[in-house]
Amino acid sequence: MSEHFTLPSILLVGCGKMGGAMLEGWLRAGLAPSVVIDRHITELPAPHQVVRSIQDVPADFVPDVVIVAVKPQKADPVLAELAQRFGQATLLSVMAGRTIASLHATCVQANPQANPLIIRSMPNTPCALGAGMSGLYAPPNATAEQKAHCDALLQAVGETVWVEEEGLIDSVAAISGSGPAYVFLLAELLEKAGGEQGLPPEVARKLARGTLYGAGCMLHTLPTDADELRRNVTSPGGTTAEALKIMMAPQAWPATTSAAIAAAVHRAKELAS
Repeated sequence: MSEHFTLPSILLVGCGKMGGAMLEGWLRAGLAPSVVIDRHITELPAPHQVVRSIQDVPADFVPDVVIVAVKPQKADPVLAELAQRFGQATLLSVMAGRTIASLHATCVQANPQANPLIIRSMPNTPCALGAGMSGLYAPPNATAEQKAHCDALLQAVGETVWVEEEGLIDSVAAISGSGPAYVFLLAELLEKAGGEQGLPPEVARKLARGTLYGAGCMLHTLPTDADELRRNVTSPGGTTAEALKIMMAPQAWPATTSAAIAAAVHRAKELAS
């Protein structure tokens, strides 16, 4: 790999919301010459290439990592094609629910000689800004180099954590993979509530977004636990305390958040079957 590139070469299959978010970050970080398979984007900066199908990948291209970023329900025909050409590759799956065993079985069914090393990951869309949070799992037979390649790719677009059990990737998906949507929902609700209290829409929008950004910076930067940060804002008998009486009622945020995360984990397991 050229010394001018800081990241391994990839074959990215699928460049939708998640694949596209990661690709933006990788291109900025110094991706080695790579190929993207997508039907919607038309060009990439040199030396990278975009093609329409696996059959169009240049014959002499051998990526360090093949990344599968398609919808789980549409993965089988993609994996079957990959198994014919890249059956021995390091394959990084960013699909929710699909287990290593099921992905491997699909590859072998299409090509009995295939034996890809599959690592699972669950990144999130802030990867596009270099602020992603990704969880990864590697099977015991993964080499240090294979893990390092996958970790380098996701470290280039944010932070990473590795889990010791594959099943925990479903929990990662529910917390950080889906997590940005929960934050965006809170921003929507704060804006709406601000409008209901008489604030002009542009003022409510700026207040909501700026507050979430500032609070997120504190959580990211300070070693203080979240509950202590919350208490630091909450004066006894004050306005914050009055709002939190409603939000922290047993059947309010505590119950609904736990139920929502459990529902997301359950859905991930449904996708696996």
